Amino acid sequence: MKTTFKVLKYTMIILLSLILILAISTYYYMRLPKFGKVPSGKRLERIQQSPNYKDGKFQNIHYTPDLTKGYSMAGILFDMLFKNHPRRKPVDSIPSVKTDLLNLPAASDVLVWFGHSSYFMQIAGKRFLVDPVFSGNASPLPGTTKSFAGADIYSVDDLPSIDYLVISHDHYDHLDYETIIALKNKVGKVICGLGVGEHFEYWGYSPENIIEKDWHEIIDLGDEFKLNTVPGRHFSGRGFKRNNTLWTSYVLEAPQSKIFIGGDSGYDTHFKDIGHKFGPIDLAILENGQYNVAWQAIHTLPHETIQAAKDLKAKRLFPVHSSKFTLAMHQWDEPLNDVSKLNNGAIPLVTPMIGEIVNLNDEHQTFKQWWKGIK
Repeated sequence: MKTTFKVLKYTMIILLSLILILAISTYYYMRLPKFGKVPSGKRLERIQQSPNYKDGKFQNIHYTPDLTKGYSMAGILFDMLFKNHPRRKPVDSIPSVKTDLLNLPAASDVLVWFGHSSYFMQIAGKRFLVDPVFSGNASPLPGTTKSFAGADIYSVDDLPSIDYLVISHDHYDHLDYETIIALKNKVGKVICGLGVGEHFEYWGYSPENIIEKDWHEIIDLGDEFKLNTVPGRHFSGRGFKRNNTLWTSYVLEAPQSKIFIGGDSGYDTHFKDIGHKFGPIDLAILENGQYNVAWQAIHTLPHETIQAAKDLKAKRLFPVHSSKFTLAMHQWDEPLNDVSKLNNGAIPLVTPMIGEIVNLNDEHQTFKQWWKGIK
């Protein structure tokens, strides 16, 4: 009896010690710069004045559950860890094109996609970079969410100077610490939602070069360019606390075109409202990937992506948020297969390979289904 008690006692001591070590390690690890900084001071005061900030956090327009009714986090984890989900990442290398971005003709209006939700745009001489992730990882834990083979042919060194770095929200697959640090001397202005500027200032960016906005604001970029901040249906956060910074979408009004920069968003009425106010949209860049019925409120399913494009009165649809990272349980090529099949030619699809030039002035440009035949 005494022996059993001693074994239990030592077992409990070991378990408690391990828990304590884990807690201390987690505490210090999460103090690393990559986790950013919680908004404070005048920035927090401004946040608290936002009509979209209530009960200590930012809110979506309508009730947005973390999980769809009938699903649980425990069930999702069990499904992910113990059930078979084939082809979540490709065996083959992702095909790509290495466009020389440093020597693009000044008069060309182009878009170049880097996989997932990262892309470069040059329009009427202005250069935009959206949600860049060049570190090869979409997680704060090294090596846990690695990019697909072939999907990382570009680096910050391949980029020209950037007039506007546009950030949709502060999740790791959209706001990548290593990339942001490497970009510091190439970026003119940073444009982001309320609170996200705290990360940039903490990482050494000058406050004078950070433009933080709430939804429904207008940023005059000069030369007949305007960037409008519009709602999305998502969430934010880089630590245990959620929604202390604002997620946002944008409508870029250029001299001869309008582009919807979607970021991440579940389907809701805001797409129709944006289409009514700003439509028709020449190019709608919408997320289509890393979805699941279990978290349908915060990520669109393929048929919802198509409906969102129709709500926006889009002339062309560019489905992104796929082909680089495994963040959901669907097959890696399912998003592009399904959106192509469901769309059935209704809206011209923009589906470039990574690095392929998209001509923003050519509504009739066609693209190969490059993902076909890749294992």
